[in-house]
Amino acid sequence: MDKLFERHDQIIRDVPMEHIRDFEEKIDWDARLSMIKGPKGVGKSTLIQQHIRKVFGTGSRKALYISADSGYFSTHSLMETAESFVRMGGTHLFIDEVHKYEGWSSEVKDIYDTFRSLKTVISGSSLLQLNDGKADLSRRVSERTMPGLSFREFLLFEAGISLPALSLNELLQKPSEFCSSVLDACHPLEFFPSYLKYGYYPFFLESRKDYYSKVENVVNYIIDVELPRHRRLEVGNTRKAKALLQVLSSMVPYEVDIAKLSRTIGIERKTVLLYLTYLQEANLIRRLFTNLDTITDLQKPDKILLDNTNLLYTLSPEIMPKTGTVRETYFCNQIASAGHTVEYGGLKTGDFRIDRNTVIEVGGPDKDFSQVKDEADAYVAADGIEAATGRKLPLWAFGFLY
Repeated sequence: MDKLFERHDQIIRDVPMEHIRDFEEKIDWDARLSMIKGPKGVGKSTLIQQHIRKVFGTGSRKALYISADSGYFSTHSLMETAESFVRMGGTHLFIDEVHKYEGWSSEVKDIYDTFRSLKTVISGSSLLQLNDGKADLSRRVSERTMPGLSFREFLLFEAGISLPALSLNELLQKPSEFCSSVLDACHPLEFFPSYLKYGYYPFFLESRKDYYSKVENVVNYIIDVELPRHRRLEVGNTRKAKALLQVLSSMVPYEVDIAKLSRTIGIERKTVLLYLTYLQEANLIRRLFTNLDTITDLQKPDKILLDNTNLLYTLSPEIMPKTGTVRETYFCNQIASAGHTVEYGGLKTGDFRIDRNTVIEVGGPDKDFSQVKDEADAYVAADGIEAATGRKLPLWAFGFLY
């Protein structure tokens, strides 16, 4: 235990505290068992470490931060560690990279059932493996999925511009007032292109020079390691899965032609649909449907987007992503990351239907309401404008929802 506390002290002492994401407030830290999921690189470890320092300070023995991929656990178990920690008076155990510990879910369940006074937080970046392990923890775990940075958070981290988040309803009801408050602090269009290129993953805080390399490493790890290990993707098909992502990054996301994708990649139609399911589960793509009630793994999506715009720029470095694709990818990412459901609106009813009711058309500064004129609750999200005019809102404004 001395080695674990020594490592804990060093990590908590060195964690930067300048900016703590608001996501910290959405986690039930008082639950007996909490799980923080999220794609690799969005800042889960940093957030946990910041919370420990904020609440317990440095040098406390009531809290212990451990990483399950540490060599310590080649000769020690999580259960053994939890038992020793509780005997020493520990009350809050934080287990990072828990998915890298073999049999983690059953052992965490045993810790939960054995030590009723212990509060445990687990975290990991393998969404596939964490999803698989949830069955052992059903009815026990409080779960939250951490997204990458919103445009609002990027402004804070990049330029020190601190602005509050607002709900989607608040934005739609009083768009002019909101835009005016932001414009009093900055010109968002000055920063918006940078966010689209490198603002979603906090990697840019460390280095922008190798930003895309780090994002590409995340993609490669998911496809080369996690999909073969947890979804039985044949190793020989990992290159085809990457090729599928490349094609999706360069296509105009209107009607999805699975047969064409199948021919382009060289795998059968059923396998393409299955791979698309896996890629969404790993937060690399977003499948959109006109009806969310009857979705199956092998159902053809009505539209496919990459999960975020930084993936677009990473996967298509030689060819600039199409402007319309970037706009729609950004919009869907920010809306979904804020907890809203997104359905494809269809070619005649606006681009997207949010929470089953609100229709939003996404486009450039000249986009009008012709496509949504028959919808009762319809808005336009227009790129390239600073202020709202009636129900026509700036596209950037949807990056303030979390």
